Amino acid sequence: MHSAGLVLHPRRDSAAAVDAVLGWAGNRGIEVLGIADEIVRLNCAAIGVTPEELGRRSDLVVSLGGDGTMLRAMRLADGQRAPVLGVNLGKLGFLAEVDVPDLPDALSAIDGHEFTVEPRLAVDAVLQGRRITAFNDIAVVRVPGDGSAVVAVRVGGQPFVSYSADAVVVATPTGSTAYSFSAGGPITSPAVEALLVTPAAPHSAYSRGVVLSVHDEVTLELLPTSGRLAVEVDGQVEGYVSPGERLDLRGRPSAARVVRLGMTTFYQRARRKLRLTDSAEIPQDGDH
Repeated sequence: MHSAGLVLHPRRDSAAAVDAVLGWAGNRGIEVLGIADEIVRLNCAAIGVTPEELGRRSDLVVSLGGDGTMLRAMRLADGQRAPVLGVNLGKLGFLAEVDVPDLPDALSAIDGHEFTVEPRLAVDAVLQGRRITAFNDIAVVRVPGDGSAVVAVRVGGQPFVSYSADAVVVATPTGSTAYSFSAGGPITSPAVEALLVTPAAPHSAYSRGVVLSVHDEVTLELLPTSGRLAVEVDGQVEGYVSPGERLDLRGRPSAARVVRLGMTTFYQRARRKLRLTDSAEIPQDGDH
């Protein structure tokens, strides 16, 4: 390994984690890169580069923050060779692999090649002539005062189902525990290659989400009675679409890779982080 890239949360204190990475890298002659606008607030030895350079030059990308930082790091690593190690500085940190106290052991495991990489699916679309990419979800969302999201879902060019809702979310399995989950969508293992279409707060008689093949082309068409909708990409508004317009989406397998150290499984993380509970009707151990 020749270089490691740091992606920092814009506000949280990452000094301890940065020091751990710099110490590890310094002992091994590994160059540490950081996005110039981010590392300027830290007095550290990382080399300032552009986001594009960081993705291109890094052999490992280390995300220091929460899930939003991890998603940004995955977008920087999109199509590049570097896997992403997520270090949680927040409360939930569903996508991160380790917390800060475990970072030195994680870096030692990477030294010893005692890790695996897990490919992650992205979903792409073209919005007003530019490509947008999400690792969690792309959603068309009601703008307050502009009416509901009235959207026809087409699969492979054929009409499939229509929704009237506050939003329609197209999520990857990675994003199944985010907006889609809050809208009632299924929790889906990241090993599954599929796209999840979930209506949020549906007003229509048919309110079920659907799971589609990653090889299907999905089109969201705004029907004439729809309001103007915001297009959210991993939670950030990237533009707007109006009735009569459409958004074509395609899944892209193995767009990025994340480091897994085998400490927990996806299902253990989902149960703990989402605080999943069993039905009250099911007796617990020791109950009679």
